[in-house]
Parts: sequence; structure tokens; C-alpha cells
Amino acid sequence: MSEDLTALGRRWFEEVWNRRRTETIDELMHPQIRGLIEGGVINNREEFKTARAALLAAFPDLHVNVEDCIGQGPSVVVRWTAAGTHTGAALGLSPTGRAVSFRGITWMIFRDGKMVEGWDAWNQGALMQSLQPGPRP
Repeated sequence: MSEDLTALGRRWFEEVWNRRRTETIDELMHPQIRGLIEGGVINNREEFKTARAALLAAFPDLHVNVEDCIGQGPSVVVRWTAAGTHTGAALGLSPTGRAVSFRGITWMIFRDGKMVEGWDAWNQGALMQSLQPGPRP
């Protein structure tokens, strides 16, 4: 069972983030997801779509690379890196044109093939600081 769920975890990142397939969100995410993301709580698919749209508006070329994926029982943990260029006016900042990269971990709980809970951990504060005017930290 864990092997099948790790495939779902990998598919999530490839399709939702890299291929921009919104329909995969509807397919793999439970309608009343409980998610903790950097900067907030997600309570349903629409809230996730809004958060995702803001990040993609800021980094239209964002690409996520899955570095590792492990599963046990209903849990899947994905270690990933992301890279993109800040060319969109979103996240409260004017575009800087800066290339950025960051890494994180996402822990997902699946039930009946749908993600019912998720936690993202990555350093959004450092990313935002790197986009401030002036020299990069």
C-alpha cells in the first residue's frame, strides 16, 4: 500500500506543481483537506488553489524536484527542492527578476486515495527576505 501512496505523492508534485494540472488537485485532494502551509491553514481545495495561484503568479516558471519520497501506512513524506524566477507581482512584492531556490518537506496523509491532511515545512521567511530590495542575504 505504501508504494502506491508514494506514487501518489510523486504524482502530486509532478502534476499539480510542474504540469500545472488543476484537475489533479480535485482528483487527489479531499474536498475538506486539513493542511498546514507556511503562512496559514488550508481547510478545503479552493483555499489550496488560491495559495498555489499566488505562488505561481510570483514564480511562473516554478519547478519542483522530488528528491525523496517515503511512505508508511497512510503517510507519505516528500523531500523536495523548488526553483523559479520572481517575475510576477504577487506575494506583496514587485517582481525582482531574481532566481531563487528553496527546499522543503511535505507530509501527506491519504485515505481512500485522497489526501486528507498535509503539512508543508519550508523557509518562506528566508525566501521573502531574499526578494527584498538591496543585496541578497
